[in-house]
Amino acid sequence: MTKKWATILRKPVFGALALSLLSGSAFAQISEYQLDNGMQVVVKQDHRAPVVVHQVWYKVGSNFEHSGVTGISHMLEHMMFKGTKELKPGEFSKKVAQMGAKENAFTSSDYTAYYQVLGKQHLGEVMRLEADRMRNIVLTDEEFQKERDVVTEERRWRVEDKPNSKLYEQFKAAAFVNSPAHHPVIGWMADIRDWTAQDARDWYQRWYAPNNATLVVVGDVNPDEVYQLAQKYYGPTKSEMIQPPKAQKEIVQEGERRISMKGATKLPEILMGFHAPTLVTADDDEQRAEVFALSVLSDILSGDDSARLTKNLVRGAQTLVSASASYDPTDRLQTLFILNATPSANTTPQQAEDALWTEIKKLQQAKISQAELDRVLAQAEAQYIYHQDSIQSQAIILGSLLSVGLPSDTLDNWVDNLRKVTPELIQQVANKYFSVDKQTVATLLPNGEQAKENGGGALPGKGVH
Repeated sequence: MTKKWATILRKPVFGALALSLLSGSAFAQISEYQLDNGMQVVVKQDHRAPVVVHQVWYKVGSNFEHSGVTGISHMLEHMMFKGTKELKPGEFSKKVAQMGAKENAFTSSDYTAYYQVLGKQHLGEVMRLEADRMRNIVLTDEEFQKERDVVTEERRWRVEDKPNSKLYEQFKAAAFVNSPAHHPVIGWMADIRDWTAQDARDWYQRWYAPNNATLVVVGDVNPDEVYQLAQKYYGPTKSEMIQPPKAQKEIVQEGERRISMKGATKLPEILMGFHAPTLVTADDDEQRAEVFALSVLSDILSGDDSARLTKNLVRGAQTLVSASASYDPTDRLQTLFILNATPSANTTPQQAEDALWTEIKKLQQAKISQAELDRVLAQAEAQYIYHQDSIQSQAIILGSLLSVGLPSDTLDNWVDNLRKVTPELIQQVANKYFSVDKQTVATLLPNGEQAKENGGGALPGKGVH
């Protein structure tokens, strides 16, 4: 239950231009339904193999939490495998394994999802099992306390013992002062240790209902037959009164924010972030166009080995050991455009920061060439062929879009919208969103201790657990 879809949710699938990779014809056969209880059902046909991906997405994650119970969405994800009124703890997973299927779950800032990859003949049985735990899990104090210890160790392994993950967590907390992104998906350690089973029961009762869920099925299926199965298994579950959290809009940043920490690392690390809109938060068509421009700008900086950060600062000047840019245009709330760099042995953190600003200023002072822009766009379209191979990634992108409030056809015209981006617009957004007064900078410095060796994931792009 600990393996997550971080590799799918990060680049290239969720990178700056990667949403274009599943656009156009890949989404030509999407069928959408809604059950009487409010559950959304989305089906995409892919008949290349007799396999299906079944996913249930709940519109709740760390951005719905408040201080004191941070991380409870992720904890509830764990508890969903601990049995129902019908099944004993672990029996759900045992039954899925007997079908020869794979299963798992993941929690992010805006949603929690559960999935199975299986032969299409088992789809109805998986729906029956998943529908059972939508409202019928048995959450005992004993099982909760054991699993809380597991999550405590997960946090220690993934964050406490990994200085770069700790830096990212504190960086986000500094960048978002009063809005939900201040909190990590896994939760703060003090909150984890104080959770009670009743906290999880209350969270489950509040959010886990059909009218707060989306069923996504991709694979060798007939849409109408899937709908009939959904009606049979999910349809009888009653809807609930879902009270969304109050809007918590981030305060305007009025000056540079800067933090520094020390940890067991061989080289320093720099994180630099700027608040930016998304397709969900954009106020009008003009700002939506800026979102596409920021997406293109991200890939200009670090889309591949020929992008500017790698070409100029890693291979060229050799000022940095590594450098990247990340930006998610489909976050539900305001997001960050992030630059991440590791200085080379002969480079100070300040010199590394200056090097990043040199590349930003180039974009601000001069328009990129049409040839460079065309190269980035062509690269994204070429990758499209490869990304159609995965029915899992197709389902995840569909589910994530729907869970943040974007329509399933968001991707249909994605490439066309990217091609509307001009060199002038890229220069414009570089000047609008990047300034010293709007930046949050976090620096990790070596403390002289030897770095611990563990298998924890790399710096999370979306905070998936």
